[in-house]
Amino acid sequence: MAWEFKSDRPIYTQLLEKIQLMIISGKYKPGDKLPSVREFASEAAVNPNTIQRAMAELERIGLVYSNRTSGRMITDDLEKIKEIKKELAKESVNEFMQNMGRLGYSEDDIIELIQKYK
Repeated sequence: MAWEFKSDRPIYTQLLEKIQLMIISGKYKPGDKLPSVREFASEAAVNPNTIQRAMAELERIGLVYSNRTSGRMITDDLEKIKEIKKELAKESVNEFMQNMGRLGYSEDDIIELIQKYK
C-alpha cells in the first residue's frame, strides 16, 4: 500500500517525518533493522533516491546508522530517541498554540479547552 503525501512539502521531508514517527512511537525498536531502500521505495511508491535522501538525514541526526553487512539499523541510544521525541512534541505544541492563537484563543482559554476535552 502506497503512503500518502501532500503536495505542499518535499516528499523526502514527509518520508523523513513518517520514518521518525515510526521510530519514536516504537513501531521500529532500538536495534531493529530497517527495510532496505528498495523495500521502502516500493512500499511508499517513490523513487529509491528519495528514500536514500531521507535515510541520509536520519543518519545525520543519529536515529539510524549503517551496518555494512546488514543494512540500516535503528540506534540503540534511547536518550537520542527521547530527545527527538521531545523535540517533535515541542514543535507540535508550538504549532497547536499558534493555530489556536489565530482562532483568537488566549493561553488561559486553551488550557480551559484542553481540560474540558481531555
